[in-house]
Amino acid sequence: MLLRPSCRLQIGFGTGTAWYKSGDESKIDQACIDSAKTAQKLGYYHLDGAEVYKTETELGVAIKEAGIPREKLFVTTKVISNISDIPSALKTSLKKLQLDYVDLYLIHAPFFSDSKEDHQQKWKQMEELREQGLTKSIGVSNYLTEHLDYILETCRGIATEAYGPLTPVTKGGPGPVDEVLAALAKKYAVSPGEVLLRWCIDQDIVPITTSGKEQRLSDYLRAMTFKLTPKEIQLVNEAGSQKHFRGFWNHKLAADDRR
Repeated sequence: MLLRPSCRLQIGFGTGTAWYKSGDESKIDQACIDSAKTAQKLGYYHLDGAEVYKTETELGVAIKEAGIPREKLFVTTKVISNISDIPSALKTSLKKLQLDYVDLYLIHAPFFSDSKEDHQQKWKQMEELREQGLTKSIGVSNYLTEHLDYILETCRGIATEAYGPLTPVTKGGPGPVDEVLAALAKKYAVSPGEVLLRWCIDQDIVPITTSGKEQRLSDYLRAMTFKLTPKEIQLVNEAGSQKHFRGFWNHKLAADDRR
């Protein structure tokens, strides 16, 4: 996925989900640091964080200790807890990350307001941060169609990322897509999860995944070694559409809401 000239995104390493802290943010998670360093060693230079994960400090330490040149990294973080003051929130995140800028800054979720004016005002603040050089690119996360429509009144050329792209095999099974994934995994000598990563990539969607196991992170990179045919992509689409499963934000949306 080409986000902007000279910036092509690959599979990203995430510091949420398994690394998310529900308690005291000040308690450092060394396992998270070690895994983020391992990911960089394996070539995961796209690193995904968020203030709500409470692991920005760990990600910052991992970046510093891994020693990868900054220009090779693509670092993302997100704002939601401190959405009332986006400029201050980003500066706080940068301090934790030990960085002068991030490559992508996202509004993590749209549920802070139902007002079009509020959303457009927040987007304007995001644009100002980009102009100041504190972030190279800006975007949104978990937005529904109506929220995107607010933003689309003023912007175009939006790239798409997928978090939790392995949900059909980690949380959503058993399901109608299982048989299709198993057949494709056998054909390409990879795992069903790696098929899902490739399914994203072949549709110009940037997948974000994570693991505390070095071997699993290494295996995920096999998604870069093959390519699904258009017919195979369609088979996954058709099978997947037969079952609705939402792995995140269930407290904000009705069980049968497919948006």
